[in-house]
Amino acid sequence: MSGSTRARAGAFATWTTRRWLRAGAVVSLTALTLLGVTGAWMLQRTASITENLVGVRSPALSASLQLEAALLNQETGIRGYGLSGTADFLTPYRQGLTDQATITARLTRLLHGDKAGLKDLQAVRDAAETWQARVARPVAATPAGSPSPLAAQRATEGKKDFDALRAALTGQQNRLRAERIQAAADLSSTMRLRNWVFAAIALVIAALSVLVFEGLRRGITTPLGQLGTDARAVADGDFDHPITPTGPADLRRLSGEIDFMRRRLVRELAFTEEARLSLHAQAADLQRSNAELEQFAYVASHDLQEPLRKVSSFTQLLQRRYGSQLDARADQYIDYAVDGANRMQVLINDLLDFSRVGRVHHELQSVDLDAVLRQTLSSLSMSIEETGATITHDPLPSLVADSTQMGMLWQNLIGNAVKFRRPDQPPVIHVSAAQDGALWRFSVSDNGIGIGPEYVDKVFVIFQRLHTKDAYDGSGIGLAMCKKIVEFHGGTIAVDSAYQDGARIAFTLAAEPPKVMVPPTMPEVIRADTEPGR
Repeated sequence: MSGSTRARAGAFATWTTRRWLRAGAVVSLTALTLLGVTGAWMLQRTASITENLVGVRSPALSASLQLEAALLNQETGIRGYGLSGTADFLTPYRQGLTDQATITARLTRLLHGDKAGLKDLQAVRDAAETWQARVARPVAATPAGSPSPLAAQRATEGKKDFDALRAALTGQQNRLRAERIQAAADLSSTMRLRNWVFAAIALVIAALSVLVFEGLRRGITTPLGQLGTDARAVADGDFDHPITPTGPADLRRLSGEIDFMRRRLVRELAFTEEARLSLHAQAADLQRSNAELEQFAYVASHDLQEPLRKVSSFTQLLQRRYGSQLDARADQYIDYAVDGANRMQVLINDLLDFSRVGRVHHELQSVDLDAVLRQTLSSLSMSIEETGATITHDPLPSLVADSTQMGMLWQNLIGNAVKFRRPDQPPVIHVSAAQDGALWRFSVSDNGIGIGPEYVDKVFVIFQRLHTKDAYDGSGIGLAMCKKIVEFHGGTIAVDSAYQDGARIAFTLAAEPPKVMVPPTMPEVIRADTEPGR
């Protein structure tokens, strides 16, 4: 390849798809414009020759023949009138004069701009005027009734003048006939040329179409097809498959950017694979840690409670045996020790139950919440009777959930509503349920002491209490367990701060469990003796 050829190829290599399309459009429009101008000129030329032939030459020849007929009618009428003197012979003569004037005027219009044609017409008019002046008008002026002696006298002269008129007409007609034949020949040759031109236009348009199609195929569709093939190979998992840059400059840049994205994706996938392996190792470590925590929970629930029972039992024995020998302050100390041991046992049991939510109880099945609530009310029947509580509820649905956890949920919510009552009136509790799309919205409302707005978020923290243990018993773990249960089932729970007649706990549950069970939130642990809570 020569230097100039390489230079041209290098220049074209920087052309983008838009520039190629613009150049192709300019070339195509220029060629089509030239072809259109040529075709229009050929059509105009054909129309002009056709108009000359049909609108001038043929009518002019026809008018010349009609003029000859009108002059022959005049000659026939004058000759008959001159020989017989009969006035009827003047009728064709006068009609011939009228026709002559009309036809001559039409010929003058048709031959406008044709000097030779007008010259021939003038010769005919001069010859006709000579014959009419010498013969026709003098004979027509003689009285009717008898042959005109002037006709006989001027017969030879009239014949000579009319022959001259015939010769002028013949010359005019021959010229008009020749021009008509020439116009027809021009029209035929022009039409042949027009056909060739339009055939050439069709070939050029076809060639342009082929060039445009081939240009689009090579410059756009083929590179895009190659790019799509490479992209599909990468999408099918062959991330090491390179993206081949082809086509105009912008498509090559696009291929380069996609290949850069492929290389970056390869790096990201390698990093992700390393992260996955690391996460897998961490998950294994977490699984071992959870097993160890479960073992620890078992030890806490079994081994730690035995020493607490001993402390409580022997302290009580100490109080019964030596109570009369000790003072009131010693008895008070012994009571504190027994109460602390008992509270520690309750806390250990409650904490164990809390840790089991979402880990031990996770058997999902269709649960009739109405039946679960009845069982809960039955287990709380003693405290309900003692407080005179009135509990009502809306019809409750059946949901896919863990029945044990649903029982713990109702147990804590109803138990809290009964426990935190006003001293001067029995508890009135209502459980509502309403469907909202794919969710069910529940609430437990009471007429108790309520929850202050500053504690609406803190009450769901484990070991949080609103009151001291002397006012209300409990470990402060109930609402934290409710929150963990609801979140495990993909719902949310909160205190309805707009409710002012007591406390209202609102929560949601899904009719169907989520595909991936929502892990319950690990609450912050707050010491029971440092923060108030419920």
